[in-house]
Amino acid sequence: MGTRSVWNGSISFGLVNIPVKLFTVTDNSSEFSFNQLDGKGHKIQYKKWCPVEEREVSYEEIKKGYKLANDEYIIIEKEDLDNIKAITTKTIDIKEFIDLKDFDTILIEKSYYVSPFSEKRGKKGARSKHKESIAMASNKAYYLFVISLKETNKIAIGKVVFKDKEHLVSIRPYQKGLLMHQLMYQEDITPIDEIEGMPGSESAISSAAIDDKELELGKMLIENLSNNQFDVTNYTDEYSKQLEGIIDAKSKGITYKAEEVPKSPDNNDNLLEALKASIQRSKMS
Repeated sequence: MGTRSVWNGSISFGLVNIPVKLFTVTDNSSEFSFNQLDGKGHKIQYKKWCPVEEREVSYEEIKKGYKLANDEYIIIEKEDLDNIKAITTKTIDIKEFIDLKDFDTILIEKSYYVSPFSEKRGKKGARSKHKESIAMASNKAYYLFVISLKETNKIAIGKVVFKDKEHLVSIRPYQKGLLMHQLMYQEDITPIDEIEGMPGSESAISSAAIDDKELELGKMLIENLSNNQFDVTNYTDEYSKQLEGIIDAKSKGITYKAEEVPKSPDNNDNLLEALKASIQRSKMS
């Protein structure tokens, strides 16, 4: 069964309008979900509790509050939020195009596949000539957009409103179609120089000088571990595989034996020796 679309509308730039659908990229069906139990295996419940009045609070009483100071809040009513509710549109409004190399992937929050949109056929596959013509024109506009982005090495930046929020997005070609990234705004990202110990931050430790031999070995190690093309299918979630093994074993009342992970040699106190040993290991693998 195919993934169901989560939004439909159009990509708009200039006088061009391309009908599209959005589909989630991620498949969470294989994720493990745990419930919290007491010592006897009973599923526990959560209650909303007011520590001031020492009583359970019903769902109908609960309101949204914004903290101003310790134990001081202002209540935000539903009507307040409705007053600033974003106007939902059915358009991904493209604001500009930028070079793909200038796009910073740190901005990406979530991704969606973007497919061309066309009305479904009736039970007998009937569709009027007019609708067929519109569908063909929309499809052509979609593929023209894909090819144009590919050949110019550009990425589209725009805005769209869905789920009552305005989102900054980018659209780029991906394989034979399009991929839309929901982006974070700059104010949502912590500046790198505020990260403890990060070079350039106030807490950073002065870096030691790197000699030519260390640099040469570092570059050699990277070359030895490099591939011409990245293939994500070479990687699997080993933790989930072992977790699945534990669940399967416990359901059958048997003991699961976890795979042994080889320990890495501890020679980080000598960078040169660590690099030499790593290069030797990379040649053997």
